Amino acid sequence: MAYEFLAGCYDTFTADVDYARWADYLEKHFARSAIPVHTVLDLACGTGSLTCELARRGYEMIGVDLSQEMLAQAAEKCRGVGEIEPIFLHQAMERLDLYGTIDACVCCLDSVNYVTRPKALARAFQRVHTFLMPGGVFVFDINTPDKLRGLDGQMFLDENEDAYCVWRADYSPRRRVCTYGMDIFQREEGDLWQRWEEIHEEYAYEPAELEEFLRQAGFSHIKQYGELKLRAPKAGEQRIFFAARKEL
Repeated sequence: MAYEFLAGCYDTFTADVDYARWADYLEKHFARSAIPVHTVLDLACGTGSLTCELARRGYEMIGVDLSQEMLAQAAEKCRGVGEIEPIFLHQAMERLDLYGTIDACVCCLDSVNYVTRPKALARAFQRVHTFLMPGGVFVFDINTPDKLRGLDGQMFLDENEDAYCVWRADYSPRRRVCTYGMDIFQREEGDLWQRWEEIHEEYAYEPAELEEFLRQAGFSHIKQYGELKLRAPKAGEQRIFFAARKEL
């Protein structure tokens, strides 16, 4: 299962992600919301780094993820953070079921691409719409199809003193899926290492079809943005952000 082993070293391999900058960007969208934003859903929250960053800024956070291993990391990381400690729920996006409403939903770091069945993603957008307050905003990003196609045949290495990960990317035009085969090595003690294998997949969603999913779910004021920008995407942009609003 994806992230079963990677969860323990995910933060190490993503240390270059500037979560404060991501939170700054999200707050710009919150400021454009038709309602004040207090309660925020971090959908596909992973190990909770962004959840924690937003909680420190005073937001009441709910983190949802499909990986129990990632959620365990998130709960430990966010213990005692913020005036109200984040709540974490183990759920699939398309089966999202919250206890109440939210003012905003964010789904970051190409988590949308990880939903490899379009019908499931369309249902996930509907579930977000259900729990979002009227006037609330939904912000997410994707790896573009061009980026995923360009990864085909590429090989990458992430490493530090106690762990390293070799991963290969293969893109299938027929399936519209980029598959990452990962070999993860983690130091146990001394010169003893453990090795695991994981398979991750990302679906190449076209921006137009994502806009249609949002419209079908009931969202309006749908806009696309460049990577961490408040302008329209430029040609060749590898990451695109979407912002959509639930009607008042």
